[in-house]
Amino acid sequence: MRRLLARRMKFHLVGAFLVSVGCAALYKFGIAEPRKRAYAEFYKNYDPMKDFEAMRAAGVFESAPPK
Repeated sequence: MRRLLARRMKFHLVGAFLVSVGCAALYKFGIAEPRKRAYAEFYKNYDPMKDFEAMRAAGVFESAPPK
């Protein structure tokens, strides 16, 4: 039973490293990249003045009353 802790620590350290790298890659390619693409697609055709006028007409703003 000599060096049992050292052997187990090596095994668990390598395992923890591989799991953490796997989780990071899964998050990056499963969540972050699709989110970036969705934002890029949204802002490609986004017109802030048109959106402002629609909100203004709906009465969302107190400082800019509807026309």
